[in-house]
Amino acid sequence: QVQLVESGGGLVQPGGSLRLSCLVSGFTFSIYGMKWYRQAPGKEREWVAVISSSGASSKYSESVKGRFTISRDNAKNTMYLQMNSLKPEDTAVYYCNAQVRSIAYWGQGTQVTVSS
Repeated sequence: QVQLVESGGGLVQPGGSLRLSCLVSGFTFSIYGMKWYRQAPGKEREWVAVISSSGASSKYSESVKGRFTISRDNAKNTMYLQMNSLKPEDTAVYYCNAQVRSIAYWGQGTQVTVSS
């Protein structure tokens, strides 16, 4: 079955960096675009970034553009989110997402807390 497993979250000080990973199984990872979302306490889940199946193109929300970088390694069935210059408002649970044959799949999420 399809599984998405996020890792790499944690507590970091403002201005710090983290790299999130999303390990995928159960479908042909290399032919699907992938996305990162996040959900802060009391807020709706919001889209963060998207990457094409090959990794050649990507887009970002305005709130993270210039600070976050999405990437993927199709040989490892893994997607990444490099987060730099983190701010307290980046605190959220981060989820990876795949749309496979019109079905949306989500990981369990990984908590990112930015605080001094």
